[in-house]
Amino acid sequence: MKPTFFAGNRITLLETGTDYFPALIAAIDEARTEVHLESYMYADDATGRAITAALGRAAARGVGVHVLVDGFGAPDFLSALGYTLIAGGVQVMVYRPEVARLRLRRHRLRRMHRKLAVVDGRIAFVGGINIIDDIDAPAQTSPRFDYAVAVEGPLLEPIHRSIHHLWKLVRWANFRRRLPDLVAAPPAPKPLGAINAAFIVRDNLRHRRDIEEAYLDAIAAARTEIIIANAYFLPGRRFRHALTEAAARGVRVVVLLQGRIEYVLQHYATQALYGSLIAGGVNIFEYLPGYLHAKVAVIDGHWATIGSSNIDPFSLLLAREANVIVRDADFAGRLHASLMLAITQASGEIRVDDLRKRSWFNRTACWLAYTAMRLAVGIAGSYGREYRG
Repeated sequence: MKPTFFAGNRITLLETGTDYFPALIAAIDEARTEVHLESYMYADDATGRAITAALGRAAARGVGVHVLVDGFGAPDFLSALGYTLIAGGVQVMVYRPEVARLRLRRHRLRRMHRKLAVVDGRIAFVGGINIIDDIDAPAQTSPRFDYAVAVEGPLLEPIHRSIHHLWKLVRWANFRRRLPDLVAAPPAPKPLGAINAAFIVRDNLRHRRDIEEAYLDAIAAARTEIIIANAYFLPGRRFRHALTEAAARGVRVVVLLQGRIEYVLQHYATQALYGSLIAGGVNIFEYLPGYLHAKVAVIDGHWATIGSSNIDPFSLLLAREANVIVRDADFAGRLHASLMLAITQASGEIRVDDLRKRSWFNRTACWLAYTAMRLAVGIAGSYGREYRG
């Protein structure tokens, strides 16, 4: 389904939790009617406790507060901060709770990976940032590199509708039909800026390919430059061919990826694609100071996307995701400048000679990881044919 663009928005780029968490807490503290928060992860750390305190303050003054987390991404949430929220009057639910963590079930990988918040139908937050400290690993010295946006204006309407829809679906699936309905705070329809933007989701019904198709359409239309920053990058054949075809017609294609090993399987599976992408004219950089968690792109200096969706089979074929697409040169310019700073000052380019120097063990690990990822997609009942060859 093609995205529907709304004019007259004000959209603010938020880089890392340093920008995002204070903005989210300030919005919650100003809430008068409704707060709704979705997060894949919700950690019991300083950030999680600060957000929990803000949500509790809102509930205490009579605001309808609703929190939805994923059962895989936040497995211990109910026994920790979730209990605190419930005790404070917040409505809490878990998407697909993990009831048997050691069992490999067919639909286990169909997760709620969205990171959304809507406050009073006045402001929304969309992006890739979980409720978790930016620095949460012993060896981590730099903040997790990620983005979100604050949205004000007519685009709030589809975001608000989507967040209400998913809450109702999960309520019925969890047999919690007697929970009070959400407070239907009307989205603000008035134009508050000059930005054209669309809100797109991926689900397992009507919007199974919407995010991927939006990327592919923008890549096909590119004339000068494509910059993609993605935490977990394992595109299928159509996506890979779109990038190499763009490079073949003279478009500069740059992909910024994770340099550190966060998840071994994804890391080596991604590296299995380096050779063919570089041979096809794609420039690959690895971000080195910390963990890269971004899911963003800028194309031709006027099209940009920010959201929760990685370019891998789990995001594009299995999980519930949400992105914002922006058509605005000023906004795209700010994101472009931020990405170029990361590429030029904090990343290393991977070249053909680097690949030739890699050991037999590394090459074997990459091949095995890629094969394992394909098998996992097949077990999940998805579109494994995209990942053949």
